[in-house]
Amino acid sequence: MDAELRAELLARRDEDQRVRMAPIPPVGQYREIPPEIAEMMRVDADNTAWLTELTARRGWPGRTLVGEDGANAAWLLAQHADPESQSAFLDLLRAAVAAGEASATDLAYLDDRVRMHAGQPQLYGTQFIHDEQGLRPWTIEDPENLDQRRASVGLGPFADYEARMRPR
Repeated sequence: MDAELRAELLARRDEDQRVRMAPIPPVGQYREIPPEIAEMMRVDADNTAWLTELTARRGWPGRTLVGEDGANAAWLLAQHADPESQSAFLDLLRAAVAAGEASATDLAYLDDRVRMHAGQPQLYGTQFIHDEQGLRPWTIEDPENLDQRRASVGLGPFADYEARMRPR
């Protein structure tokens, strides 16, 4: 295991989550990008550039190289990358899952996110949008078999996930 690389991934994950926990003014309450969103965008861009360089040099940082938590941290950085980078990371993550080096659950989330950005229906029901209709899941392909697909990657029933996503 590469302890130094694992530590870097975990530190980047923690920073990713720190900037996402900052209170943000409600949409429509500002004319320019609030500093909290600008900071999140800066962190995401830095993480994306770093992960792109890392994967070009060493491939996807999988379980053997960085442990389960490090591999999950790499996925989180990919999940918050720009859409073009997400697509590139998706191919690498898919290969890592096939090799037993990454989580199928993480792959499902990134796959759905890439599909959503491409205007395609999602497969696992992990992505929600907020629009004039309120908070709702992005379009789902073959909803009749959704829970079966979710179970195949370690996700629970969609109804439970949707209930957690809804504001109380």
